[in-house]
Amino acid sequence: MIELDKHFWSSDLRPSSQPDWARTTSDLAARPHWVMDGDLGPYDVLAPRLRRADTVLVLDYGLIRCVWHALRRSRERADFWRWVLTWRRRSRPVQLRAIAEHASTASCHVARNPQELAAWFASLG
Repeated sequence: MIELDKHFWSSDLRPSSQPDWARTTSDLAARPHWVMDGDLGPYDVLAPRLRRADTVLVLDYGLIRCVWHALRRSRERADFWRWVLTWRRRSRPVQLRAIAEHASTASCHVARNPQELAAWFASLG
């Protein structure tokens, strides 16, 4: 299990540079087996991990649920909140296009709530 946030953000919450993050993402995706979680919005480099993915799971939860979980988790930067508030309109289409382009042979699943996610996991056996 690879939590992308742990690899991307410095201890003082500065983002990795684009070239450094592209290298890190490629290195992480080169591992023989992995599960990665995270969406780094405008900072992300999707192609390296999508090209190696056999399954993509998109959590497309509603705004209220996302805000509630973020508030419970920790304090966040202003750019995080802009990303949360605009994810459906801005980031989601970018992600779905990237999945179609770079992970066209991967199995793609979209869960819109925790019940759909639980049902998907249950279907795995």
